Amino acid sequence: MKFGAALPTCVEGMVYPLPFAGPHEILDVARQAEDLGYHSVLANDHFSTQAYVRNTHSVPPNYYDPLMILSACALVTQRIQLMTGVVVLPIRDPAVLAKQAATLDHLSRGRVAIGVGVGAYREEFEAMRPQWRGVRRSQLMDEGLACLIALFSQRDATVAGSYYGLDHVEMYPKPVQLPLPIYSCGNAPATIERAARHCQGWMPAGLGADRLRAGVATLTALAEEAGRDPDSISVAPQLVVCLGQTEAAAGATFEASGVYKHLISLRRATLRHIDLDAYRVVNLIGTPADVCDRIGTYQAAGADHLPGLIFVANSLTELQEQMSWFARDVIAQFPTPGQLQRAEG
Repeated sequence: MKFGAALPTCVEGMVYPLPFAGPHEILDVARQAEDLGYHSVLANDHFSTQAYVRNTHSVPPNYYDPLMILSACALVTQRIQLMTGVVVLPIRDPAVLAKQAATLDHLSRGRVAIGVGVGAYREEFEAMRPQWRGVRRSQLMDEGLACLIALFSQRDATVAGSYYGLDHVEMYPKPVQLPLPIYSCGNAPATIERAARHCQGWMPAGLGADRLRAGVATLTALAEEAGRDPDSISVAPQLVVCLGQTEAAAGATFEASGVYKHLISLRRATLRHIDLDAYRVVNLIGTPADVCDRIGTYQAAGADHLPGLIFVANSLTELQEQMSWFARDVIAQFPTPGQLQRAEG
């Protein structure tokens, strides 16, 4: 099992208090994650402040661009994978995103993975693309993804779409990685189908092990139907982490956190069917032993990577303490084959 930490890029006023972390402090988190043995760091994406955040705070949050932050992370780290999750593809120009991702892959010597999705808040999409009110974001996802794949893999890229398209575009350099890993992010059936047919990974959020297992079964069937090896597609659920000396203490900390309030806001958006009590049980909230047991259930359900772990914290210091505790008492219980070889040597 591989583990990754979420960087506090676009989460002030939602997951974390406002203000929380500036760009140089975010780089410190990335360096710490590498030093602690995490496999990846993940940067989230927002452009405009959500309505509930505006109604809660008197000053606006700072949302730092994920590609720019990851470019800086590439220069202060050596091995850790640099991921986005979720880049809101319906808002971004896919050709510009492809150029940024390929450049970042060269800058980092092949350490980039791009997680793309429709985005949590339709209100944000319509604020950024008012001319596209009423347009299905799933159609923009399909067309944008087709453009990314063509630009990453073809010398002469042509894609015919109603909103996004290409006409004999020659874009170089191509990424160092061929293919550059693309993760389809979200829980909807269309998200699983995109992962199975076109992507290198599926990144759901807020799923318990039983629902993940069902999603993996669907992913496997669709991948085989498309002539792809299902084992080549990473299953990478995003989870919340809150460690405590007791399960009750961890649960109380979680329910008093910005993460909990953020989840309540998502009940009106992409996680509208979420049961918050059940959500607490299926996430990594409890003692280290509790958390290790839950990770085991996700592993048995088909997960191979837990990227963008969201650590419950009310300050940057608390975030870093949770990351350190998790590395010491949880990650150490799930050594990778490489770590086992070094230990045996």
